[in-house]
Amino acid sequence: MTKSVSIVMGSESDREIAKKAETIFEKLGIPFETKVLSSHRNHKELDKYVEGSKSDIFIAIAGLSAGLPGFVASLTNKPVIGVPVSGKLNLDSILSIVQLPSGVPVGTVGLDNGTNAALLAAEILALSDSELAKTLQQYRGGRV
Repeated sequence: MTKSVSIVMGSESDREIAKKAETIFEKLGIPFETKVLSSHRNHKELDKYVEGSKSDIFIAIAGLSAGLPGFVASLTNKPVIGVPVSGKLNLDSILSIVQLPSGVPVGTVGLDNGTNAALLAAEILALSDSELAKTLQQYRGGRV
């Protein structure tokens, strides 16, 4: 069974960060899809998407109040990786993700770091996929 990842952005302005993750997934051969779904502007559509998704991992990219990663995590038992987006007050997006209440875990990578989000997702998927584990090891060795 092929494993996949959903990349969810709070707004179109997060596209460049999503592209960093997409590039890694393309290099590693991991299926993915990217959606723009705000937890503030269209939460019903986001609910429906997350609950119906066949993806194994979610990457949620969000700035400002950065509610998206926690919102996604509240809808699924699947791993969620939050990518805080830099802005005028960089601490806002970081703290919004790392300070979630107990019971709603979200892995967090550095500001604007779509690359590390994708690599973390690949590491999680590689735990149950020996071929992906080999490809990831080759990538890290500069051979992919």
